[in-house]
Amino acid sequence: MSEPVTFYPDLGAEEQPPERGIHSQTLDDGPDVRLVLFGFAAGEELSEHTASRPAIVHVLAGTGRAVVGGAHHEIGPGSWFRMAAGTAHSIRADTPLTMALYLLRPPTG
Repeated sequence: MSEPVTFYPDLGAEEQPPERGIHSQTLDDGPDVRLVLFGFAAGEELSEHTASRPAIVHVLAGTGRAVVGGAHHEIGPGSWFRMAAGTAHSIRADTPLTMALYLLRPPTG
């Protein structure tokens, strides 16, 4: 039996950044990947933290800054980065920002 198909014709349209704060919603939680969509109000920040799973961040709209493993990056629509589990990172939105976070199943073995 095959797995069901999950399809979003416009992933960015699934999340509108709030006027204040940060909003997150899990759109898919499969056996191999969890997709969480984030909306940041301008000026909001996720302070430095780590994830227990490998992760991919894909910025869909807006601009900001990310610090990943100590390296500083300007981010905007289309920015993409992959991190190993345990990589310290932070994200700050300069404008309203929408991003997709893909939490990957760690390799086994």
